[in-house]
Amino acid sequence: MADKISRDRKKELEQLDPFQENLLKAMAFVKEFKKQLILIGGAFVLVALIFSGIMYSFQKAENKADVLVSDAMEKYAKANDPEKGYLETEADFKTIFTEYANTNAGKLAKIQFAKICYEASKFDQSYQFYKEALQLYEKDELIKNFILVSLGHVCIARKEFDEAKDYFLKIENGKTDLLKDEARFSLAMLDEASGNLVESKKMYEKIMTEHENSMYASIAKGKVQEMN
Repeated sequence: MADKISRDRKKELEQLDPFQENLLKAMAFVKEFKKQLILIGGAFVLVALIFSGIMYSFQKAENKADVLVSDAMEKYAKANDPEKGYLETEADFKTIFTEYANTNAGKLAKIQFAKICYEASKFDQSYQFYKEALQLYEKDELIKNFILVSLGHVCIARKEFDEAKDYFLKIENGKTDLLKDEARFSLAMLDEASGNLVESKKMYEKIMTEHENSMYASIAKGKVQEMN
């Protein structure tokens, strides 16, 4: 009886459970395709190394661009004169736009140099760089509003009043209230200058009621009183 139990037990032990069977199959697969698996593993390592190198390169470029932009802005501030500052930094910004155009610092530099051009009365250049910046930040509502209002003022300086009005209206009809008081004030001024006093008054009243803490509120109030 003991011998029979022993034989049954031995037979039972000789049978593989599902886990053991799968383990052996996996080991056989690894043995058969060892070379291919080594190549695949090596490829993953290579991809990781390449990705790491690219990220390091991007970060290095970002840091360099940031330093160049900071140096250019410091040089502009020290010039203490818009025309002189423009002349002293123009080459610096062109280098940034050429070599670091894809960095965040390089993209923001478009806006900074556009402002420098505007202050130096280089309105055509200012318009060009603001337009390029608008394409870069089309989906960023906050930065986009800053660029739109800047383009509006540049167009006024270029005496392109209808285009200026279009930029301010984009802010008026936009999703965010950032700089909406300035856009409305500019629209009111443009309408007033063109003789459209009804629309001008509406904009001034909007500023009074919806932007009570705005720097334009007291001016708008005075304008409305003049029109009554």
